[in-house]
Amino acid sequence: MEDTLKHQALRKKLVDFLKEKGIKNMAVLQAIGSVPRHLFMDSAFLMKFAYEDKAFEIGEGQTISQPYTVAYQSELLEVRKGDNIFEVGTGSGYQSAVLSAMGAKVFSIERHKKLNERAQNLLKELKCNVKCFYGDGYKGLPAFAPFDRIIVTAAAPYVPEPLLEQLKPNGILVIPVGEGQVQIMKKIKKLPDGKFTITEYGNFSFVPMLKATDWNNKTN
Repeated sequence: MEDTLKHQALRKKLVDFLKEKGIKNMAVLQAIGSVPRHLFMDSAFLMKFAYEDKAFEIGEGQTISQPYTVAYQSELLEVRKGDNIFEVGTGSGYQSAVLSAMGAKVFSIERHKKLNERAQNLLKELKCNVKCFYGDGYKGLPAFAPFDRIIVTAAAPYVPEPLLEQLKPNGILVIPVGEGQVQIMKKIKKLPDGKFTITEYGNFSFVPMLKATDWNNKTN
């Protein structure tokens, strides 16, 4: 759990890079600057590159998103301290840790048991305000809904209806939608009357979010 002065200096450079790329939200930048990303890498080799703006494999065919993508999605969420945020796709736990550092209470679900257990242990050790669950993100997390914010960190072929239902009025869902190599980042806001506004924010590339039937087949 070592976080050296060198690591801290590399995070400062990363924050400066993100500012140059257009990230303006100070809470996002401060969180990126405080969370030790190298601890979320699964090998000493990858730790050497932890503060580069690149995605890296973390096992189970999944990746830890590049810092710019984490910062961009976090900025779109418009996080407020005390928000209850549901994350679909815990992965390494890095995005959860960033949201926790912004003052949110995070509920995160992961469909790969090994990743879920690894992230849960690390986030607990770092004292992050995150509850981890093993399950199917397409179904949301009805026992803890509704949520102020929902973030999906995998490529969804469509917007799952349960996520819209589990969003509070004036809540925000940030989700990359599309099949294939490229997805469109969408910000969906739930209005007080139950209707939705959708804004698109360009192309990104995520690992696929398994369809519910695929997930069930893997666990049966």
